Amino acid sequence: MARAPLLQLSDISLTFGGDPVFSGLDLVVQPNDRVALVGRNGSGKSTLMKVMAGLVEPDSGNRTVSPGVGVGYMEQEPEMAGFATLGDFASSGLDPSESYRVEMVAEGLKFDPSRAVSVASGGERRRAALAKLLAEAPGLMLLDEPTNHLDIEAIGWLEAELATTRTAFILISHDRAFLKALTRATLWIDRGQVRRQEKGFDAFEAWRDTLWEEEDSQRHKLNRKIKAEARWAVEGISARRKRNQGRVRALADLRAQRSDQIRRQGTAAMALDAGPASGKRVIEATGISKTYGDKLILAPFDLRILRGDRIAFVGPNGVGKTTLLKMLIGELEPDTGMVKAGTNLELAVFDQNREQLMGDLSLWENLTGDPQIGISGKADQVMVRGTPRHVVGYLKDFLFTEDQARAPVRTLSGGEKARLMLARIMARQSNVLVLDEPTNDLDVETLDLLQDLLADYDGTVLLVSHDRDFLDRVADTTIAMEGDGRAVTYAGGWSDYRAQRGKDDAVVAEAAQNRPVGKPESQRESAKSGLSFTETHRLNVLPDEIARIEAEISKLEQLLMDADLFTREPVKFNKATEALIARQEKLAAAESEWLLLEEKDQP
Repeated sequence: MARAPLLQLSDISLTFGGDPVFSGLDLVVQPNDRVALVGRNGSGKSTLMKVMAGLVEPDSGNRTVSPGVGVGYMEQEPEMAGFATLGDFASSGLDPSESYRVEMVAEGLKFDPSRAVSVASGGERRRAALAKLLAEAPGLMLLDEPTNHLDIEAIGWLEAELATTRTAFILISHDRAFLKALTRATLWIDRGQVRRQEKGFDAFEAWRDTLWEEEDSQRHKLNRKIKAEARWAVEGISARRKRNQGRVRALADLRAQRSDQIRRQGTAAMALDAGPASGKRVIEATGISKTYGDKLILAPFDLRILRGDRIAFVGPNGVGKTTLLKMLIGELEPDTGMVKAGTNLELAVFDQNREQLMGDLSLWENLTGDPQIGISGKADQVMVRGTPRHVVGYLKDFLFTEDQARAPVRTLSGGEKARLMLARIMARQSNVLVLDEPTNDLDVETLDLLQDLLADYDGTVLLVSHDRDFLDRVADTTIAMEGDGRAVTYAGGWSDYRAQRGKDDAVVAEAAQNRPVGKPESQRESAKSGLSFTETHRLNVLPDEIARIEAEISKLEQLLMDADLFTREPVKFNKATEALIARQEKLAAAESEWLLLEEKDQP
């Protein structure tokens, strides 16, 4: 016997004074559903979730919840007035005998239930809201970006918790690995329509691209039909004294049909310019350490960063990733040791707290002014990598409208603030990008574009992120901050780090028993082989780097095999050709470096 749906939306229409957000929307949520809700920033994901939760009333249509089914929504900005502590808020919907559930969830999400609401950060409030939802365990959970403000360990805990729950849930997240691991169906919001596929997020992009190809084909056929009918209407005038009014009306209907089609929102036209090359050595840290009170943040640590490195910093919240990053770029003095910056460095910094944005000022003023140093934001133009651009035109590259350009920043969503931050740092030339949690709130398409830009960026990238998939796709070196001041360097991204760390954990007891007193293992291996520590590291990572460059060359060669590309898109053809030449040169240099190190490593 079929079970009744948990939730049903029927013929839902909703506008906010402009174009409809949804029109004639129908949606059914079944028991045991595990659904990814995806779509571009601003497409209406959070709005739809609030309609499902009953927090936003649609203009028309019906919302039906089956009897006895509770629908829980994780609030982005929970209202905690009247609650003394985060734990009081999180347990407010529970029987006192069940308050232990909050304690259990709080341990996994890493927040203190006894912390006063008055001093809690935004991230702590969000974790308390998530804990409240998980502890209540309603029949349907609506989770809007639950991984924001969680570190990788807490994300792993939440992933395991949701994987074993019997509760149905709908999930909005930018974290690909999280979505792939948990979802079995996908809801896609695209230009006011909601489509459903009975496959998880892993199959989403292929499905989306197939639908877009079909749509493009249909639009092309419609355009050809309109041209043919229009030619008949014009050429037939001299041959007929009286037109076939039925065909004329049909032509008008075809044109109306085309005008009613809603164009897809393009991807942001983001671009990075590495500008003048930095010196080969970007940053060299020797023996740096940091302590706050009795807490050791970083024990003496050495690191050499070379031009072109992509270094990720990972670890739990509060372990000191941002502190280490600030010491490396000169924003914070280490207690011991020294940091030596290379020559000709031009830094661009993406701040995880968006503190560079001034909420009461407009997007326009944030791009063209800086009140802190006395520069007003009234100019019509912004310098974009040395070239003047009109402010509105540049903001449109990042998918902002002219009305938004004049609106205060505080009205933006989290994803829109992230895009504005990217617009700020991409307006200037840089050869060192410092990205502290850049992936929070960005949609999948923008993340894809950012990853592609970083792959083509000739400068150096220092990255803090909890997005495992993004780390894997960007980083070639991972520095894991493991607590008690320990910072350990691993080759590769997140998955490589976890694999190496697993091997380290498996052999650590045996190694401790047999290790001779003296130099650390890495130094002994380097001395035995005749290679320095840095050379040993390079020899280990070069094969993966060569494979990545070869894959990029293959993609570019496939693109350039299109015989019509030069005629159709000459700018794209020229850029692809330049990129291919650059990668071929980079491949040759990497292969030569590997051969030299391999020869030097021979006994």
